[in-house]
Amino acid sequence: MMQKIKNLFRKIRNKRFSYKSLVQVILNEESLLYNFHIFQNIHKGLAIAPVLKSNAYGHGLIGVAQKLDSQKPPFFVVDSYYEALVLKNEKISSDVLVLGYTYVENILEANNAGIVFCITTLEQLEQLSQKLKHKKRFHIKIDTGMHRQGVCIEDIKEAVELIHTNKNIILDGVCSHLADADVENSAFNEKQIRVWNEVSAYIKKEFPNIRYTHIEATAGTAYANKISANVARVGLGLYGIDSGVGRNLNLKPVLRMESIVVGIKHIKKGEGIGYNNIYIAPCDMAIGVVPAGYFEGIPRALSNKGCMKVKGIYCPIVGRVNMNMTVIDVSDVSGVMEGDTVEIISAQPNDKNSVISMAQMCQIIPYEILVKIPEKLRRVWK
Repeated sequence: MMQKIKNLFRKIRNKRFSYKSLVQVILNEESLLYNFHIFQNIHKGLAIAPVLKSNAYGHGLIGVAQKLDSQKPPFFVVDSYYEALVLKNEKISSDVLVLGYTYVENILEANNAGIVFCITTLEQLEQLSQKLKHKKRFHIKIDTGMHRQGVCIEDIKEAVELIHTNKNIILDGVCSHLADADVENSAFNEKQIRVWNEVSAYIKKEFPNIRYTHIEATAGTAYANKISANVARVGLGLYGIDSGVGRNLNLKPVLRMESIVVGIKHIKKGEGIGYNNIYIAPCDMAIGVVPAGYFEGIPRALSNKGCMKVKGIYCPIVGRVNMNMTVIDVSDVSGVMEGDTVEIISAQPNDKNSVISMAQMCQIIPYEILVKIPEKLRRVWK
């Protein structure tokens, strides 16, 4: 009955907020599944746990989970308990691993068996060993050299003893994270893998029923044949961008972003455009206004540098990227009109307005482009 009420509420809410969106994030289900299967085939016996943190890298937390739930992954990976609750509220059947730190009181009060928590510090484990009154599943994170999260190597034996003291702590997995997986011929990477292989073997010996061992992210899958693990946590690669070194997986970007031209002006040579007139027209030109700016995820660093596409033609960004608007040069677009589609982000990796190209222009990583696409923008699956 409660689920029927929830479904009715969603229908009413969706109808209430029905409108034609000026900016859309368009997602390709076929590309998502294609990328998922590419990583499944990298190494025999290596299961793929999709990483859905940060709104599924800007692609939409719930939508991506719904598309991949039928693939029966070992678990989904999120950063926060909040993200896990959202997924379970949407009836996602796969387990959800909260990889980030969670308040102990939240763990103690959690009542969804499909949410699994990661133990990230010895202090957190000490509290759990003293206070946990009901059986819950956990993964324990080991600091194998990155020195960010995880129980230190010298504290592992103490951690094992603490887990043994409380039978309600069910250790379902052990994990870590590679610091240098995207660096070619990294000696530190090789050292970290050696440490991991030793530590994970010790943990598995102490807890024979442990099911999951995982240290690899997207880039780390390039070293799958050297690593003792049965799961890889794939995030960026799942969405079509490979951060691995020395390989070409021919991944397909899942996301593109579109808007429209909402105004056209004809500018005379010598006139300035936008804030501070940082662009001066070198000749008579036509400019178009796009209702998307840095709030919608277009980096301000693309001012006078980036481009968008109209009718397949690259149109340079002229002047500053504003909070909710960007101006482009449409002089080369024949018959351009108000209402024409503007491709803000391309799903073709080699395009000048792809996520990879935009990140290179801004001297940032592709993650920063994707995760800053706001949740409020409409996601459309095709």
